[in-house]
Amino acid sequence: MEKKLSSIITRIDLDDATFRGTGTHIEPTYINYIFGNNGVGKSTIANAIRNGVGITYSDRSSAEDYQTLVFDQRFINQNIQNFRNLPGVFTMTEENAEIQKQIDTASGQQDTAQKTADTAAAEKTKLRADREEVTNRFHKNLWKNTESLRSEHFPLTQKGFGGSKKKFAEELLKHSDAKHDPAELQRMYQAAYSDTARAYPRFTDIKDISVLDNTDGREILSVAIVNSSETDLAQFWRDIGAEEWVQKGYTEYHKETGGLCPYCKQILPPDFEKKLTDSFDDRYEKNKEQLDAFLKKYREQANTLFVLLANPPEDLYPAVDRKTYDDKLAALKGIIAENVEKIREKVDEPARQVTLTATAPVLQELSNIIAGFNKLIDENNKIVADGPAKRLECRTKVFEYMAFECKDLIDAYRKSCSELDNKIAAQQKIIDTQNETIRQMKEKIRQLDRQTKETESAMHSINATLKDAGFQGFELCPHWEDVKQKDGTVKRVVSFPVRNYAVVRVNPETGVKEIAENLSEGEKNFIAFLYFQQQVFGANNSENNDGRRKIVVIDDPVSSMDSGTMFIVGAQVRKMIEICRNSVDSSRAVVPGNFIKQIFILTHNAYFHKDVTYLYANKWDFVSFYLIRKIDNKSSVRLYDDMNPDCPTARMNINPVKNSYAALWESYKEVKSGIPLKSIIRRILEYYFLQLCGYDGEDLRQCILVDHKADFMRDANGEENDERYGLVKVLLSYITSDSVGINDGIHYTDEFLDEKVYRDTFEMIFRYMGQGQHFDMMMGNSYRACYNKR
Repeated sequence: MEKKLSSIITRIDLDDATFRGTGTHIEPTYINYIFGNNGVGKSTIANAIRNGVGITYSDRSSAEDYQTLVFDQRFINQNIQNFRNLPGVFTMTEENAEIQKQIDTASGQQDTAQKTADTAAAEKTKLRADREEVTNRFHKNLWKNTESLRSEHFPLTQKGFGGSKKKFAEELLKHSDAKHDPAELQRMYQAAYSDTARAYPRFTDIKDISVLDNTDGREILSVAIVNSSETDLAQFWRDIGAEEWVQKGYTEYHKETGGLCPYCKQILPPDFEKKLTDSFDDRYEKNKEQLDAFLKKYREQANTLFVLLANPPEDLYPAVDRKTYDDKLAALKGIIAENVEKIREKVDEPARQVTLTATAPVLQELSNIIAGFNKLIDENNKIVADGPAKRLECRTKVFEYMAFECKDLIDAYRKSCSELDNKIAAQQKIIDTQNETIRQMKEKIRQLDRQTKETESAMHSINATLKDAGFQGFELCPHWEDVKQKDGTVKRVVSFPVRNYAVVRVNPETGVKEIAENLSEGEKNFIAFLYFQQQVFGANNSENNDGRRKIVVIDDPVSSMDSGTMFIVGAQVRKMIEICRNSVDSSRAVVPGNFIKQIFILTHNAYFHKDVTYLYANKWDFVSFYLIRKIDNKSSVRLYDDMNPDCPTARMNINPVKNSYAALWESYKEVKSGIPLKSIIRRILEYYFLQLCGYDGEDLRQCILVDHKADFMRDANGEENDERYGLVKVLLSYITSDSVGINDGIHYTDEFLDEKVYRDTFEMIFRYMGQGQHFDMMMGNSYRACYNKR
């Protein structure tokens, strides 16, 4: 939804007096009208803005950036004071007769503060010299203590310092201390900064340390392999203990002897091989085969594993020490050879049960060694691959290590600097305090001087305003003393500097200015407002202007004033509003300047309120209307706006203060039924044409019923129809009932007429009477166009 434009003060939270505990807040825009009766809380809002209590400024602003000027009873009391209770003589500032004494006192305080500040500045200079000496000595010692690390071990990390002890120390102090392994740091340095640094291949990891211990078929080693055949020949072999010998001989030689016994060379019987085979059972043969297969597989796995481990990368990373690795590899080789021999013994003596030595522990040790090697290789390769990033990391760690090595020296330096800095800060605090005193005294003297100068310019400005407005009731002039001369005559003498002024009227008989005695409360307030106006307008171009833009608050400015003074005040307030409006849109500026950035106008006077609101009531985006009410001693503030009926996507302001005539038009826009609408139309016609325009009944009848009869005798389609004409007669009969013959004997029943006929007829009366512009103004600029589209 569309939002109003925010200005300098974006929110006012009210929690004082009758607003306490109500949670009331205002979100003001540039121009803000606040209406409320006396005692409902208007002055509470003005005080909140003056004192900055509950005030929220825009993100780009603060209270110090703007000059807040508040016109209220407090301003009147403080700035327009009776001088020595003389009627008609005022002091237009808060200064008193001892203003010069105040200046002298302020000057003395300024001189004292300057001497104190000078003493502190000298001590501060000495302390800064001590600190510089401590720093130089620290730089020298730090440079010396890090010599070997900088020059011998990590020289390439020191580029950019060019031998500068100061630059090196400043860089080192940026790093926190950390203990790093010197050997590891050196390896990182060599890899990161060496011109010959390169990546190296890794050692092959051992995937399974139990690969030999879990070789398939190893369970055969725990089986006693024996022959259980029951043939005579088998029994013979067992009796002579030659089973293994016969089996081995047959296996190795039976294909090579040509049918002869390999041992005695005799011819073997034709069925010998069958008898021999039958002498050994199937299980025995299978176990033997399984044992042979296990021996073969174990050898193959052992060879594969050992070849892999015995051939590390040819391009060996220099930081790798192979001695331990080779020792463990030799131990592994010995275990494997021992286990193979045990398997062979089992093959030779199948009935023997053997247990192999586990290789997993040695392989685990080798795996750990390989992991350590690969870690070093990976770190090197990562450093080489990362390049600049690793050099930066190495450089950072070198500085952290140097900070760790020099920690005691650094801690002592920081402690000394902290002590000196605290002393320097203490002296600076004295200087700042005294400078603030000097600034305040200078400002006080400037303000005292400025008050004396401004009172006279205020007088001229107020008189010019009175003259421009054609107000001839009174004017201001410097107050004089009647001094009797030697010759007996009386001379008016004005003291200098001028601080007091008289309100004078010109005697119409003598033409002499005389002090206006018995000024009313309204006249006193009027003088105060003109002085306030001079501060708003005149001071903006003064040589003493501090350049700040203004926030203006005007709280009930026309209290006790007559219509003449109220007119001048209203005109000047509208001028301030125009200047504030220029901050939003200066394309059609009526009054030059935009130094008023926000304005608040609070009043209980309905006449004054309407006098200063009518120009921008329709500027919803930067103008806001508020109404203050108080119920049960609790005040509330309501923003008066609503959806625009002529443009549903926009909002419009609603002035909470309306006269009875304007209220009639608002009712006319809202009412829907015929009889109430007829009553409202009658009252509007009567007030406007008879009271405001000065018509009498005969003139109105002549213009409408005679001169424009033909226009009313036709309907919207141009067809002749006397219905509308009859309606006009009835409407005029209500407001001219004392005239004879207005109804011409017509009895008109109108309860059932269409609302649109009423409204069209009402508009036609205004237009045929030459008052169409007034009709459009009261209905709103866009109403007629929107209405004709219905």
